[in-house]
Amino acid sequence: MNVRIQEYAKRLKLSWIREHYHEIEATSNEEYILRLFEKEIQQREERKINLLLTQATLPKVSNNPFIWKDIILSQGLTQDYLLQGTFMEQQENLIFYGGVGTGKTFLATLIGLNAIQKYGKSIKFYTVASLVNRLLEANEKGTLNRLFKQIEKLDLLILDELGYIPLHKQGAELLFQVISMCYETKSIIITTNLQFGQWNHVFGDPILTEAVIDRLIHHSHLIMFNGDSHRYKESLIQK
Repeated sequence: MNVRIQEYAKRLKLSWIREHYHEIEATSNEEYILRLFEKEIQQREERKINLLLTQATLPKVSNNPFIWKDIILSQGLTQDYLLQGTFMEQQENLIFYGGVGTGKTFLATLIGLNAIQKYGKSIKFYTVASLVNRLLEANEKGTLNRLFKQIEKLDLLILDELGYIPLHKQGAELLFQVISMCYETKSIIITTNLQFGQWNHVFGDPILTEAVIDRLIHHSHLIMFNGDSHRYKESLIQK
């Protein structure tokens, strides 16, 4: 009997039930079946979240709470609006602007973690340089469309450190294709230490720069990070 239960559970892809069905205690058949299904669904949800976390490649961040007083939220924008992912429902973008170490990546990562763990959203984190390298490599190997399709399936694309490295012409054009593909279909979070007027230093072409900015800011919120470098302050504390 036990072998047949395990066999049927395997054929139905009920992995938790196959391994743990004998552990359930209940006072009726209905309660027993209900608990089996609850445990199976719980395990599947946990596996899904773990897979989404793995695929997101979010950076590790400090366990310290985010310091909200160091940022300026535009009128009507709230902490909940960001952390609950409401901006994603509206296909809005977030542009985080501020100096190095002021918490831009930290907040972007918190938003991504929250979106995965609470709402099961599909997230992907790249530095701008790493995404451009992936695009160039895929283009050279003839797998660019496959990479584009992966990005199309996302709910949120996080692009970190725009402005740290100038982009070559082909890399800038490929990044523009990604931004255009996401336009009004999914949300992007951009972190940058450059004002819009300086973005031409990154993309190297004023027309391309204008087109990038136009698509990003059309449905977006600009969030200013005014604090001192948290990494610098932490290093002073440790010393």
